[in-house]
Amino acid sequence: MQRQSWFELHDQEWFPRFLRDLVTEALEAIWRTTGTYRPIAPLLRQAIRRSGANGVIDLCSGSGGPWPALYEDVAQDEPLSVCFTDLYPNARAATPHGFTRLPEPVDATSVPPGLRGFRTIFSSFHHFDPPSARAILADAFGRREGIAVFEAAQPSPRTLLALTGVPLLALRNGAAIRPLRWSRLFWTCILPVVPAILWIDGILSCLRSYSLADMRELTLDLTAPDYTWEIGQQPGEAVSIAYAIGTPLQSA
Repeated sequence: MQRQSWFELHDQEWFPRFLRDLVTEALEAIWRTTGTYRPIAPLLRQAIRRSGANGVIDLCSGSGGPWPALYEDVAQDEPLSVCFTDLYPNARAATPHGFTRLPEPVDATSVPPGLRGFRTIFSSFHHFDPPSARAILADAFGRREGIAVFEAAQPSPRTLLALTGVPLLALRNGAAIRPLRWSRLFWTCILPVVPAILWIDGILSCLRSYSLADMRELTLDLTAPDYTWEIGQQPGEAVSIAYAIGTPLQSA
């Protein structure tokens, strides 16, 4: 296992909850405006259709993640529901029309049995230590639910260079995020704490991310004739996206 045990500021218990929400809202806005995760839409669409699912359970959603910007490319006029979940739900985050958000905490390592659907995790997998990361994958595998993990954070020169623009993007998007809040303007534009946290935690995310070899190691013994894993890297305009996709195979 090559992954290093770094930490991120907004993960810490002492980190103010309202600032954590502002950071995740800013991240969602950056992903939306830059189209960071758009290159993986075909991969995700194919995996969901192979699994036969017509609903998605998005884990570790924060304030919504990339799904609002990805939905049209993934669904392509097919019926597809998306439910946002998180261990620390952001009750103030806007929920786009057609999406749902669970107000109660959901542990990605042990999803409640009643939550059925293809699972997705964007830019959060590196927050989990190896035993917890494997538990997330094993829980989906054991229940024969599809799962797709996507990570833009990687310790590559290209990704680290791209991070230098993140504080500027946070400043640019600060006044555009809805609903408009004076607290967001203060902590983003007047006292730029949110841009600083995004830059620092972005670097730490890259340093603690799982490599493709790590992902293969995590799925090594999660094998069955009716379940497949696909692990790889999808090129993008600014950064590449590492992914691990587990898909239950429909019976003939």
